[in-house]
Amino acid sequence: MSLSIIADPWFYAVAIPAVLLLGISKSGFGAGMGSLAVPMMALTVTVPQAVVILMPILLLIDLLGIAAFRKDFDRALLKFLLPFALLGTVIGTFLFKALSASLVAGLVGGFTLLFLAQRLLFPPRKDSPPPPKWMGAILTTLSGFTSFIAHAGGPPLNAYVIPLRLAPVTFTATLAFLFFVVNLSKWIPYAWLGLIDSRNMATSLVLLPFAPLGVWLGVRIARRIGPTLFYRLVYGGMFLTGLKLMWDAVAG
Repeated sequence: MSLSIIADPWFYAVAIPAVLLLGISKSGFGAGMGSLAVPMMALTVTVPQAVVILMPILLLIDLLGIAAFRKDFDRALLKFLLPFALLGTVIGTFLFKALSASLVAGLVGGFTLLFLAQRLLFPPRKDSPPPPKWMGAILTTLSGFTSFIAHAGGPPLNAYVIPLRLAPVTFTATLAFLFFVVNLSKWIPYAWLGLIDSRNMATSLVLLPFAPLGVWLGVRIARRIGPTLFYRLVYGGMFLTGLKLMWDAVAG
C-alpha cells in the first residue's frame, strides 16, 4: 500500500528552506530563527499540520545535535530548565485547541522584540548578576508552551539563557539537549489530539534528507564563531523572528 504525500510544489518551495533553517538554528547558528519554520510552512498548510510534519524532522535534528555536542552541555543548567519546559508542554496540551495560532505568534513575537529592545537600550554590564531563577522558571515554562503550540520555544528561552553569557558551544549544546527531551515529549499529546496521520508522516519523510544538511552547516559555524559575533547573530535571528511572528499575528 502506497502512502500519499502533499503534492503541491508551493508547499515544498517553502518547506525545504524551512527545514534547512530549522537544522541550522537547532545546531546553534542563527538561534531563534528555527521559530520561523512553522510560519513559513503555514503559508501553504495549516499550523497544526505544519507542526506535525516537522515532528520526525525535529527528532532527527535533535539526535544529530546531541551527538555533535554530547560533551559540551551545562548539566546543572539543563537539570534546572527541563522540569519547567515539560510543564509548559503540559499546559500547551490542554490549551492547544483553545488558542489561535495568530495569538500565540503575537505573544511570542512581542515578547521577543521587547527582550531585544531591553537588551539594546539597557545593555547589561559585565559584572551584572545573572537573571533570577524565578524568571528562568517562568520563561522556560513559556518556552515549553510555545514549543508545543508552534515549535517556537527558542525566543522565550533565549531571553533567560543569553544573559548567562555561556560559551557559544555550551549555549548550543544545552539547548540541543533540552529541546530533544521537550520534542520527544510531544508525540503522545499530539497523537491524543488527533494530529498525527499517515499523509503528514509520509510528507515528513520526503523532507527528512534536508535536515542533516542544515545541522551540518550550523555545527560547523557554531564551532568556529567567536562569542561576540555569535550573540550578535542570535540577536539578529531573534529580531527577524519577532517581526515575522508579529506580522503573522496581525495578518491572522
